[in-house]
Amino acid sequence: MKKVIPLLTVFVFLFTGSVLAESPKTGGTLVFGRGGDSAGLDPAFETDGNSFMICDNIYDQLVLYADESTDIVPGLATSWDIAPDGLTYTFHLRKGVKFHDGTEMNADAVVFSIGRMMEEKKVKFFKDNWEFPKDQPPPEYWLSMEMEDTVDSIEAKDNHTVIFRLKRIEAPFIANMGMDFAAIVSPTAVIKHGADFRSHPVGTGPYKFVKWVKDDMIVLKGSPDYWGGRPYLDKVIFRCIPDNSVRFLELKTENIDICQFPNPEDIDLAKKDSKLKLVSQPGMNIGYLSFNHTKALWQDKNIRKAFAYAINKKAIVDNIYYGLGQVAKNTIPPNLWGYNDDIEDYPYNPEKAKKLLKEAKFFEKLKKAGQDKITLWSMPVARPYNPNGMKVGEAMQADLKKLGINVELVTFEWGTYLKKQRTHPADMDLFQLGWTGDNGDPDNFLLILLDGMADPNVRTQWKNQEYHDTILKAKTTIDMKARVRLYRKAQELIHEEVPMLNIAHSLVVWPMKKRVMDFKLHPTASIRLHKVWVK
Repeated sequence: MKKVIPLLTVFVFLFTGSVLAESPKTGGTLVFGRGGDSAGLDPAFETDGNSFMICDNIYDQLVLYADESTDIVPGLATSWDIAPDGLTYTFHLRKGVKFHDGTEMNADAVVFSIGRMMEEKKVKFFKDNWEFPKDQPPPEYWLSMEMEDTVDSIEAKDNHTVIFRLKRIEAPFIANMGMDFAAIVSPTAVIKHGADFRSHPVGTGPYKFVKWVKDDMIVLKGSPDYWGGRPYLDKVIFRCIPDNSVRFLELKTENIDICQFPNPEDIDLAKKDSKLKLVSQPGMNIGYLSFNHTKALWQDKNIRKAFAYAINKKAIVDNIYYGLGQVAKNTIPPNLWGYNDDIEDYPYNPEKAKKLLKEAKFFEKLKKAGQDKITLWSMPVARPYNPNGMKVGEAMQADLKKLGINVELVTFEWGTYLKKQRTHPADMDLFQLGWTGDNGDPDNFLLILLDGMADPNVRTQWKNQEYHDTILKAKTTIDMKARVRLYRKAQELIHEEVPMLNIAHSLVVWPMKKRVMDFKLHPTASIRLHKVWVK
C-alpha cells in the first residue's frame, strides 16, 4: 500500500531543513596559528610550505586543484588544448581579471610570470614586452621539476591566449602548472619592488597582502573583486607560534581559531573540549632521514642498509606520532597511484645492523674521515610529515647509540636549516626532512626528492644512472600502464640502494574552534581560505 505523506509534513520538513542548514556569513577575522614563518612570498622562488600557504591565498595559477583532491579544474585559464603530438599546450584565459594592484591579468602577464624562471627566455609578448628582472635567485622548484628541460618557448598569441611549446612530452605538465611555483604574478609589482617583491606580493587570488611582521604575523584581507566570488572573511591573520604546546594553548584560550600541527598527545584534549572540533585527512606525504651523498662516508650502500635496520620506525610512529601515521616502506604514500606494495620493508634488527657495519668497516671509514661522531640535523618546526623533528632525532640518536655510533643532534632556525642543508656542508652527515605532494603525480615525489642527476637543487643529491633513466622514461611517456611499471621499478631501486630512510606517512589532524566553518584539509597541504567563514 502506498504511504501518503501529508503536504504540511513535507512543508515542515523542508522548512526545518532550510533552517538547520546554515548559510555562510560574510565578515569577521580568522586567526591561523602556524609553526613557523614564511621564507618569502614570491612563489617562483620559494620551496617551503609556510611560504606557500600564504601564496595559496594571494595568487592563482592557470589551472587549480579541486577541493580535497588533485583533480585539475580551470583557474586563470578557462580551458586548454593539447596538440596531438603532446608538445603544444594552448591556454585560453579568463577575461576581466585584475591583479590586486588594479593592472590587467592577461597573456603577457602569464608569459612574464613563467618566463622569468626560464634560463633561456624564448618568449614572445603580445603587446607589453616586459623586461625581466636581473639578479634573481635560482627558481629552485622550476629547476627541480625539470621544467627547464621541458618548456621550450612561451608565446602570448593575443591578449587572452598563451601557447606553451615543449621540448619533450611531459606527462605531468598540466598537473605541474597547478603548483605554487607556476602562480601568475603582477609584472608591474615585480618590476616596481624588484627583489623586495618577496615581501610585497601581488596576485589575483581571493586575498590581498596587507603586512608582514617577521616571525610574528602576516595579515591578508579579502579581495571584494575576486573573479571566483569574494571570500567570506574580511581578514586573515597568520600568527607564527613555533612551540606546538604553546600554539595549542593559544587555541584553548581562544586567541587563535585554527591550530596547525598540534602535538599528537593534544588531539585527545581537543576531542574532550566542547568548544573545539577536529578535521583530518590521510597525508599525501613522507617524512624521511637522508644521508649526505656528497660525502665519501655514505657511498657504501651496505652502510646505508645498516642504518635502515638500526632505526626503530614503529617505535617512532607509536611514541612520537602517537599512532597518527603509518610506518613508510616507500617514498610515495600508499594513497598515490603507482605505489609498490610488493616491497618488504627492512625490519628493525640491531644485530643485523651491527653485522653490516662491521663488514663495511664503517668505524674505520669514520676515523679515516677524521670523525669520531656523526651529525644528525633535525628540523626545528612541526611539519605535516613530522610532528616533532627534535624528538624524532633523539629517538634515532638513541637507536644508533646501541650500535656504538656517537650522534650529535644539530638544528637551526627553519629558514636557515633549509638554506644550509641545500649546500650539503661537510659537517652534515644525516638530515631529517619530508615532503607533501604538490600535484598527485608520483613524479612529484620520486624526481623531486631523489634524482640528483636531474638537478643540483634536489635535496638528497643522490646520483644513480639507472634511477635517473627510469624516472626520465616515466615522465616522458603518456602510457599510464608504462608509467606505473616504471615508478614501481623506481621504488625497487630506492629499496635496494637505500638513498634515504622512509620513516612515516602521517595522518593530518588539526583542531579548531567550532565557529570555523567549511575549512577543508587538502592532499597537497595547501591552506585554502576562499570559502571558509566564521560564525
